[in-house]
Amino acid sequence: MLNSNLLRKLDMQDLMVFVAVYEQSSVTEVSEALCVSQSTVSYCLKKLRTSFEDELFVNTRSGMRPTSKATAMYSHILKILKTINICHSGIEAFDPTQKERVFNVCAPEYFELLILPKLVKCFIGSRLPVIINITKFHRDIPAEELMDGRFDLVICFGPNLHRGGKGLRSQVLLEDELICVVDKNFTLTQEDFSLETFAACQHVFPTPWTSDTNMIDGWLARQGYTRQIVARANSYVAALNMISGTDFILTLPRRIQALTCDEHKFSHRRAPTGLPNFTLEMMWSEKPSLDNANIWFREQIVKVCAEDGLL
Repeated sequence: MLNSNLLRKLDMQDLMVFVAVYEQSSVTEVSEALCVSQSTVSYCLKKLRTSFEDELFVNTRSGMRPTSKATAMYSHILKILKTINICHSGIEAFDPTQKERVFNVCAPEYFELLILPKLVKCFIGSRLPVIINITKFHRDIPAEELMDGRFDLVICFGPNLHRGGKGLRSQVLLEDELICVVDKNFTLTQEDFSLETFAACQHVFPTPWTSDTNMIDGWLARQGYTRQIVARANSYVAALNMISGTDFILTLPRRIQALTCDEHKFSHRRAPTGLPNFTLEMMWSEKPSLDNANIWFREQIVKVCAEDGLL
């Protein structure tokens, strides 16, 4: 927003006249350089003086001399014109081949298993000096770390499963559903679980992020049910090992089930009707969103998801 309504009357030509007068000190030379009449230059100077509430340039025997305010304004006006030119020509693309770049990402295990391996192989195959550091996702969006640059990107589940913060932007990467995985010799034979049967069984709880509950427990609570959790695991694979040879249930994302479950050891059942799907989202700060490297990195993640049919 502008500090004064007077500034709304300015246009690009006025700013160009300001720079030209500052650099050439002559209305005549400015009119010739900009291919406009001297009266136009004078009119632009009048608008500038009114808008900035300062004389800006004083006419002397040796030419137009800037006031102290004009001198202070000069570098800022140059930046404005430079930024406008960048907007017109397009922001210079990030070149990942030039030097090593480290991206710090906060993400759950889901991202590490499903997307990260393909992303890393893509960088290695293209001989790009890119390093990705992953930190495990906790209960809430690390908004402060995103804003101050400690994290370049946060990968989280949605929609609205975690508390975020102002000044953050997000993009949905994919959607997935939950499926119940059981031991191959699981005693219940039905192809899907009723809500009552599901709640009555014993469950192993994987912790893709640090939390005592997840979306399943929230959904059960809204239906008036709870479930018995007999063990918690730090990873999907560890949770799978816990249900082997038991009647425990492990509720996994379908994509993770397809990736990790040995069909000779495990089978799966449809989850209770009404258990909602979820999304995987990436989130970043608006402040560094103009960082070309950050934009490039997000584009590579979307590209990997598209090429692998995840979108």
